[in-house]
Amino acid sequence: MVDVHKDNSNSLDLPGQDRDEYFMKQAVNLAIEALEHDEVPVGAVIVREGRIIGRGFNQRQMLADPTAHAEILAITAAAEAVGDWRLTGCTLYVTLEPCLMCAGAIILARIDRVVYGATDPKAGAVESLYQVLSDTRLNHQPQLRKGVMEADSAALLVEFFRKQRAMGKK
Repeated sequence: MVDVHKDNSNSLDLPGQDRDEYFMKQAVNLAIEALEHDEVPVGAVIVREGRIIGRGFNQRQMLADPTAHAEILAITAAAEAVGDWRLTGCTLYVTLEPCLMCAGAIILARIDRVVYGATDPKAGAVESLYQVLSDTRLNHQPQLRKGVMEADSAALLVEFFRKQRAMGKK
């Protein structure tokens, strides 16, 4: 079951930098939830007009679904919340640089802005391996900001993979 934690609270009015850190903290909290479920600790929230409209954390193991990435689950929840697949006017906050699949979904959903924490040198499709979200051949290029709460996001990943190696998992 996908737990999207719908939030019907009033919108939040914070300045830009503080706003990014506030919402990234929400994504980090979801990454911690993923870690508690022995999932790769990635969390994501989608915000429109200062209000979280979609949340997700990695659930590939829990759902036995290779597409159950935090971003995909948050996009699905947000689209359901607004009743439209177009998520214009939205910002995606995610703890790890999106992969190719998630970058494609971001473009298809027309998300205006992406803020992420840690870079992903093995699968990152924003800057590390590919630059999908800034590719002018595509019909949509969201604004990008990287490195927000990067140390917190990276520390969760290090903890997860250290534990996996100790248990002999790949």
